[in-house]
Amino acid sequence: MPVSITLSHVSWSAPDGRSLLSDLDLSFGSERTGLVGRNGVGKTTLLKLISGELRAHSGTVAVHGSLGLLRQIVQVDPAETIASLFGVDDALALLRRAEAGEATAEELAHADWTLEARMASALARVGLDARPDTPLSSLSGGQNTRARLAALVLAEPDVLLLDEPTNNLDRDGRQAVIDLLAGWRGGAIVVSHDRALLDMMDAIVELTSLGATRYGGNWSQYRESKALELGAVRRDLADAEKRVAEIDRKAQETAERKARKDGTAQRKRAKGDMPRILMNGLKNRSEETDGRNARLTESRRAEAREAAAVARERIEILQPFSVVLPPTHLPAGRTVLAIDAASVGYEPERPILRDLSFAITGPERVAVTGPNGSGKTTLLALVTGQLQPWSGRVRVMTEFALFDQRVSLLDASASIRDNFRRINPGADENACRAALARFMFRADAALQIVSTLSGGQLLRAGLACVLGGPRPPALLILDEPTNHLDIDSIEAVEAGLRAYDGALLIVSHDETFLEAIGISRRLDLSDPGD
Repeated sequence: MPVSITLSHVSWSAPDGRSLLSDLDLSFGSERTGLVGRNGVGKTTLLKLISGELRAHSGTVAVHGSLGLLRQIVQVDPAETIASLFGVDDALALLRRAEAGEATAEELAHADWTLEARMASALARVGLDARPDTPLSSLSGGQNTRARLAALVLAEPDVLLLDEPTNNLDRDGRQAVIDLLAGWRGGAIVVSHDRALLDMMDAIVELTSLGATRYGGNWSQYRESKALELGAVRRDLADAEKRVAEIDRKAQETAERKARKDGTAQRKRAKGDMPRILMNGLKNRSEETDGRNARLTESRRAEAREAAAVARERIEILQPFSVVLPPTHLPAGRTVLAIDAASVGYEPERPILRDLSFAITGPERVAVTGPNGSGKTTLLALVTGQLQPWSGRVRVMTEFALFDQRVSLLDASASIRDNFRRINPGADENACRAALARFMFRADAALQIVSTLSGGQLLRAGLACVLGGPRPPALLILDEPTNHLDIDSIEAVEAGLRAYDGALLIVSHDETFLEAIGISRRLDLSDPGD
């Protein structure tokens, strides 16, 4: 039977009662499908419903074929090795006994003699050089993701279910996932904000609060379709608003004509120029006509306003939040950061950065790149004063703000609004609310306590507090700012950073993001010459 996944009238609500998926109809086959949508719209929940980890509150989920699920966040068991992750501990133990001449004839008949070669091939396919007995706890986050991808490759499921597979991966790791999916012969459903990865897809499914929509083609083709769709909706809105204005104008003209006509009739009555019975008949007919016209006008006005309201709702879903940054007026010749022959690390005699010299002058945009473990986060800790250099000198000669992956600049016990006012003491309440609204924290949403926010909301709140103030710092230091943001949000941040006139120091593995914000140069920590 061909591979198929079918969801029919599926609904699911969060524990707090909030409806996440409602009467959803979707189907997937052997194609590679990218699953996109704003944070919190239900993408991960949909994968869990397909995999059986969650049960739909109503509707059915039918799966024909085997599934392989890569979860977004996985707790690592200290005793777990790559072999146990692959589920082959017993099979490898049998091969060891066979090599030592200790296996029985019956065991030899069940030995998988190609297992080790297939494991090595699976690990190589995702770019991970590791032995089967390597503990998972000894691997970095990116290496752990690669190991779990390799386990899926070895299992050869009919459909891969991947939840943000390139998060925490360096450039080579991201490319390994792209190459894996490029050569994958089965089906795949991929939740991701990695636009290079989404360009490998055969179809895109977008989840919104209105449901799910399938678009044929990859990410680039999907964006073209969305742009046309948004343009059509904007035209619909403009037409509807024009109709409302035209109806209001004609109603005003009619009211003015009636007032003039009524005035003339009153003057004739006062002069006695017309018999009373005729005057009363004309008056009654006029009132009946006026009533019909008023009802017709109000009906047309209601229809036009309803059309405008529907168009506005669609634009709210289709249009991302906007980021507008005040200027910093940073002069081109001013040095904002200077590092002179600095060495630093966490353990004595084991420096992570050795004799590093580096400077940022004026509104330069510098990307810090390099493989996982090369010292990118250590460099940011050195610049921000969280680490002191063992030798050398570090000077930051302007105001700066650090936006780290944990968004630690926010007080988790306070509201978004109170955090904004604390970080931007010069902003009044109106400016605070306007800035937060641009980041889609409108009205009571700005009063949410930070500890209650989802991962994507937390990052968006941090961006609002750092970038939305009246005086952004002349140096922004960003550590993987796009992790966990949905793509509309990433593109809005890109637009804001392109307009920012200060200096940028950014750690990111997202090449599409770095290209979009116009990086001036790179500090590659994988190069010993830096």
